[in-house]
Order: sequence, then structure tokens, then C-alpha cells
Amino acid sequence: MKDKYSYHTLSNGIRIVHKQVPSQVSHMCLAVKSGSRDELPHEWGVAHFIEHMIFKGTKKRKPFHVLARMENVGGELNAFTAKEETIFYASFLKPYYHRSAELLSDIIFNSVFAQKDIDVEKDVVIEEIKSYKDNPAELSFDMFEDLIFENHPLGRNILGSVSSVRSMKRKDILSFINRTYTCDQMVIASVGNISFAKLIKIVEDCFGSIPSSKRMYENSVFKGNSPDNQFVKLSSHQSNSIYGRLSYDMHNDKKNVFSLINNLLGGPGMNTRLNISIREKNGYAYAVESNFQPLSDTGFFSVYFATDKNHVDKTISLIQNEFHKLKTEKLGTLQLSRAKKQFIGQLALSGESSLNEMVSMAKSMLFFNQIDSMTDVYKKIESISASDILEISNEMLNPEAFSLITIGRK
Repeated sequence: MKDKYSYHTLSNGIRIVHKQVPSQVSHMCLAVKSGSRDELPHEWGVAHFIEHMIFKGTKKRKPFHVLARMENVGGELNAFTAKEETIFYASFLKPYYHRSAELLSDIIFNSVFAQKDIDVEKDVVIEEIKSYKDNPAELSFDMFEDLIFENHPLGRNILGSVSSVRSMKRKDILSFINRTYTCDQMVIASVGNISFAKLIKIVEDCFGSIPSSKRMYENSVFKGNSPDNQFVKLSSHQSNSIYGRLSYDMHNDKKNVFSLINNLLGGPGMNTRLNISIREKNGYAYAVESNFQPLSDTGFFSVYFATDKNHVDKTISLIQNEFHKLKTEKLGTLQLSRAKKQFIGQLALSGESSLNEMVSMAKSMLFFNQIDSMTDVYKKIESISASDILEISNEMLNPEAFSLITIGRK
């Protein structure tokens, strides 16, 4: 089923991947392998700030015209910034492929970054930063990443700080774009009801004249840190805690087994081991979840929970107890089968969203230059054995390797 994806590379190095689907709604994005980890110390927050500024006017469009270009035909234009990538995307009815491609090209390669707009948008981003600081759950994740990626760009939160945003200069924006927004680090992904031949003609017309460019630098490699525990005093009704550790990167084959373990422990289902133990049996938390995030050269695993200050230690003990079970009790045939079916089903449901699939396609091309079909993904999950789960659990679920961040009242 690999043939459902079509590939092409423009002469300037921009890659294209497309999946044709019988739908009235189409999605297209330009993904750049450029995120917050690419920032130099004085550029903290610039990757995210560019995401905001890219919609503030081009050489031929004012801000209103950028936004209205898609919305006037019922479409949407949006973007998001992550640690290692930034994705600009449009969702639209199928007759508007050229309109969408032309607009994406215009905002990414022709934005003017006017000083007056920069000054206004600084206030907008600072308010966004403040809103996150008012959210203990969001704040705990930022502080956890800062803890495990200490003294590395991966640890800095994507938004930046109030002071770093205030001190940001136009030349910092242009310098970051010139350094990281190179054609060899870009992918155009599309999911929609259009032939690949027609799509190539549209993309050639809108992106083909962009001069070729190649990235000339390498990111600083993360070499690891020692586990640590931190408490941050905050006036809140609950203590928000994250218990986690460094884990596999996206190129490590063990990530497939650990993804299944993560889903078994604290995935989106209500029947996860952590949810049953912490919420259903003991009533210690309303929300408890685990997350495994592989990155290009490292990764992290975490368990988040919010509970009364008197229940933090008890909840940690319950988490460690579930870790111990996975390390010592081999899954039976029925347990393993259920775990696989649940994980595969959740992936299939997620893949039903063409927007989600387009984003997944773009990221796969950025980091692997290929896309595994869902059939291939399911086969990898089905091949996981109970012994694999036991082995990886013993490798990854050792409490002495975990860090803890808690914010709340003593």
C-alpha cells in the first residue's frame, strides 16, 4: 500500500508528497525542519514569533488580505511551531488548490515583517505567554522539559519569555529565516481530490522559481542529564506533577515497543493501567496520562497527573507499582492481543482525519524522507512480543532514572 503516496522533488530541493482521496475538502501544508531547538540563545522564541508574523503581510498583500484570501472561500489558514519543525497549512474546498499553494508560497517567501507589526505582535505573544503561566498543567510541562533538557535549546519553552520576546529584533527574525528556512529542509504535503500530475503543475508554478538553498549548520547534540526532582510553589487548588525521563529517539527501532507500552500505561483510553489504578480505584486524580515523544536525537517519556498535595507521593507510588508489574509480569496472550488491537484502533481513528494525516506525512518526509503505510505500521505493532514488552519495560521503567517536577502548594 506504499503506492498510495506520490512523491516528487522540485529542482530547488523542495519535496512534495501527495495522497489523493475522494473528498470535497483538501489540505495542503509547507513544513519546515526548523523549530525552537534551532534558536541561538539570543533568539529564544523567534521560531514561534515567525509563525505569528508570517500572516502579517507580504510584498503584495496586507494582513487582512492574507487572512481573507482563504476565508473568503470558506477555507482556513493556520500554523504551529514545535521543537523541531514548523508547519503552515491550509484547508479548503478542492477547486482552490492553486489559491492555497500561491498563498502559502507568498507568506513564507515574501513576508515583509514590518516593524510596526512586530511591535504589535510582541504584545500578542506576551499575552499568550501569560495565559500559559496561568495554566498549571501547561506550565508543568514546560518546566519538566526545562528540567530534563537543562542547558539545551530543547529545554526552552517554544513561546520564549516576556523579556526575550520584548528584546527580539527584526534582524533576529530575518537571520533565523535565512539560516533555517532552506529548500532542502522543506516539504509540501497534500491530501485531497486532485491528480498528482495537476498538483505538481500547481506547485511548480507557485514554488518552482524559489532559488535553491541548503542548510549549512548542524544542531547542537543533546548529550543527556542526570535525573532531578524539583518543587515550585504556586497558589493553586491542586498539585500538578510530571514524572518522567529521557527515552528513545525517533530513529531507534525500540520506539515501536515503547509506544505500545506507553499506550498500555496511560494512553487516551479510559482502561489504561494508570487511569484504572489512580483514578478509578483510588480517586486520586481526575486526569492522568502518559506521553512518549521521540525526537530526532533523543526523546522523553512522562506521566502527568494533577492531585491534592497530600496525594502526590501516594500517586507516585501507584505509578511505580504499575511500572513494576510491566517489568516483572509477562503479558498473557489475550492481554497482548487486546493491547495491540486497542493501539491499532486508536491509530486508525486518528488517521481518519485528513488534516492529521497530512501533518503526519509532512513530518515523516522531513525526518525520514519516506512514509510508512498504515499497513506497515500495523505489521510492526503486530510483530511485538510479550518478551519485547518485558525487555523494554525493564530498560525504561526504572524509577532511579526518572525526574519529578511538581508545582502547587506545599
